[in-house]
Amino acid sequence: MSPILLLSFLIIYFAVLIGISYFTSRGSSDNSSFFIANRNSKWYFVAFGMIGTALSGVTFISVPGAVEQSAFSYFQFVLGNTVGFVLNATVLLPLYYRLNLISIYTYLEERLGFWSYKSGSMIFLISRIVGSAFRLYLVAIVLQKFIFDAWNVPFWLTIVICLVLIWSYTFKGGLKTIVITDTLQTVFLLSSVVLSIYFIAKSLDLNIAQTFETVKESSYSKIFFFDNFSENKRHFLKQFLGGIFITIAMTGLDQDLMQKNLSCKNIGEAQKNMLTFTGIFVVINLFFLSVGALLYIYANAKGIDIASLATPDHLFPEIGLNHLGAFPAIVFMLGLTAATFATTDSALTALTTSFCVDFLGFNKGGDYNSKKLINTRHLVHIVFSILIFGVVLVFKVINDDSVVNAIFKAAGYTYGPLLGLFVFGMMNGRKIKDRLVPFICLLAPILTFIIDINSETWFGYAVGFELIIINAFITICCLFLISSKPTFPAVNVKF
Repeated sequence: MSPILLLSFLIIYFAVLIGISYFTSRGSSDNSSFFIANRNSKWYFVAFGMIGTALSGVTFISVPGAVEQSAFSYFQFVLGNTVGFVLNATVLLPLYYRLNLISIYTYLEERLGFWSYKSGSMIFLISRIVGSAFRLYLVAIVLQKFIFDAWNVPFWLTIVICLVLIWSYTFKGGLKTIVITDTLQTVFLLSSVVLSIYFIAKSLDLNIAQTFETVKESSYSKIFFFDNFSENKRHFLKQFLGGIFITIAMTGLDQDLMQKNLSCKNIGEAQKNMLTFTGIFVVINLFFLSVGALLYIYANAKGIDIASLATPDHLFPEIGLNHLGAFPAIVFMLGLTAATFATTDSALTALTTSFCVDFLGFNKGGDYNSKKLINTRHLVHIVFSILIFGVVLVFKVINDDSVVNAIFKAAGYTYGPLLGLFVFGMMNGRKIKDRLVPFICLLAPILTFIIDINSETWFGYAVGFELIIINAFITICCLFLISSKPTFPAVNVKF
C-alpha cells in the first residue's frame, strides 16, 4: 500500500476533525464546555461515542492478534465487563450525580479526607497517562512502519505529529467537541471492523453464513475455559472477575469515561447511555474476536509466515495493509486511526480536567471561566501531551508483550488502590488517618507485585486479570488498619 496514499487519507481525516472542532467550539470554548460540555450532551451521542473511547486501538489490533494463543477466552473478560458496566450505571452514576461532581475524585475528599482525595486523583493521572501512552504507541508503530519509514521519519517525530493533531482539535472545545468527534470516529471504527470481515471473507471465497460457520468450527472459537484453576490464567473465574473489577476501576472510577456520562442532562439519561453502550460493546467485541480467527485462517490459507512478525499485534496491519488491496487498506487505517485517536483525545481532556479541578482548584471560588483560568487550562493540556509523548518513548524501549496484556496488567497495579479507596469509602463509615493514605497507595501495588511474581512458586497459582482484586483487597485491609469506629455515615448511594 502506497505510503503517500495512506498519508493523504490521514490528512483528510484530521481536516474533518478540525472542522468539527471549529464549529462545536465557535459558540463557547470556556471551561464549562471543556470539562462537562455544559451538561447538555445527548445521551445517544455519548453512548455511541464511548464505544470508540472504550475500545481503542488495543481492541482493534491486539484482541484479534491474541486469538491464536488465547482463542476466544477474552470474551469471558468481556462478560465480566458487562457486569461491571451495569454496576457503574446503578451504583456509581447515582452517587456522582447526587453530589453534582465535575471531578469524581472530589467524593474521596468529602468521605475520607484531603490526602485520600489527592491520592485518588494522582492515581488516575498516572494510570491514564500510562494507558493512553500504551494505546498511542500501538497505532504509532503501525503508522511508522507503513507510512513514515518511507521518508525516514524518526519514531519520536511520528508521536509528536500524532499528539499535535489531537491537540489541534481538542484544545478549545474539549468535551463538547469530543462528544461529536468520538461519535463520528465510532462510526468509522464499527464500519471498519464489519468491512474487514467482509474483505477477508471475500478473499477466502466465503459468503456471510459460511464465514461465521468457518469461525465457529475453527479451533480459535473456544470461549470458556474451566480447567486447571490454579495455573490457567484463562480460567473463566479469573477472567470474569477480573473483567468486573477492571471495568469498575477503568470506567466507573476513571475520570475519562465518567466525564462523558456526567455531561448528560440527568442521571436517567446517563444510565440510558451506559446500558446502551454496554449492549453494543459486547456485540462489537465478538466481531473483533471473529476478525482474529479469520486473520489466522487467512494467513494459513495464503501461506503468510506468522512467525516472522515481531508480535501478534502486527498480524492485522500486515494483512490489512499488504494483502487485501488498496480500499481494504484504507478501511483498516480508518478503523485503527479512529479507535486510537478517539481514546487519546478523550484521555487528554480528562487528564486536563482532573488536574485543573483536583490540583488547581478551578471549582473553588473565583470566576470559573475567567481568561486566566482558560489560559491555564491550555497550558495544562500541552503539558499532559508532552508527558504522554515521553511515556510512549519509554514504552517502545521496554515493551516485549502484546499491548492488550500490558495495558490490563498495568491497570491491575495502578487502579487497584483507587478501587480500594472507593470500595472502603462506600461500604462503611469508618474514619481513617488520612495522612497515611498516600503511603498505602504505594505499599499496596508493591505487595501486589511481590505476590504476582512469586505466586506460582509460593502457591502454585498463576495470577491473571484478577491482579486488580488482589491489589484492591490489600488496600482495603490497610485502610481498616488505620481506621477507627464509625463517626459519620458513608457518603453512599441511596438504593
